[in-house]
Amino acid sequence: MVLATKNLVKCFGGLRALDGVSISVADKSITLVIGPNGSGKSTLINVISGIYRPDEGKVVFRGRDITGLPPYEVYRAGVVRTFQVPLLFRKLTVLENMLVAARGNPGESLLNSLLRRAWARREEELAEKAFRILELLNLDHLWDKPASELSGGQMKLLEVGRALMADPRVLLMDEPIAGVNPRLAHEILEHLTELRRKLGVAMMIVEHRLDIALPYADHVYVMNRGRVISQGSPDEVLEDREVVRAYLGG
Repeated sequence: MVLATKNLVKCFGGLRALDGVSISVADKSITLVIGPNGSGKSTLINVISGIYRPDEGKVVFRGRDITGLPPYEVYRAGVVRTFQVPLLFRKLTVLENMLVAARGNPGESLLNSLLRRAWARREEELAEKAFRILELLNLDHLWDKPASELSGGQMKLLEVGRALMADPRVLLMDEPIAGVNPRLAHEILEHLTELRRKLGVAMMIVEHRLDIALPYADHVYVMNRGRVISQGSPDEVLEDREVVRAYLGG
């Protein structure tokens, strides 16, 4: 397993948002975490990515304990996330948004930024890499457009592309199809499946739209009231009565 949580607990006052959550993500897989609103899904992704520190439990990435590391160190380790509402630089072009996310950009060094030979070739390589990823996302024809001119679905894909510029081993996505129509939601998930196949990156997708997201997953965890109540293949969780009760009540 490339990523695992072990008995995570996170409380906000009297609310136990995570109550002993243990999940694992296999290398080069798509792992789906689903559940009704308020089940603890977003808290889980925030703990893994370092935004929240757990009160108990561990987060382990490639055998390394990364529990409680700040977000930038989790990012450097190889765990990169996207947000439900894309956090883009809206005045920058699509290509510029991609380039600012690259690791080891030579422009980050004051000395190298003054020496063209030190960064020119690297800039070309990063631009080529960005175009390869944009092509996979069907955004390459929009490379020179300001991010503000993209549709909502295109913004979500650009956020994914920007995350991939960091060469993650695990990509965490918080509701990547929230707020988009079913047709576009399927297109986004198809792009993600293709990216997993071609780039070999593992994905943990947090989502509540069970009907749309399930067919794309290798393994599924279902959460409710801060706990994992079911796990298995998509077919297995669909047949679990506890899952039906969590979504429909009764």
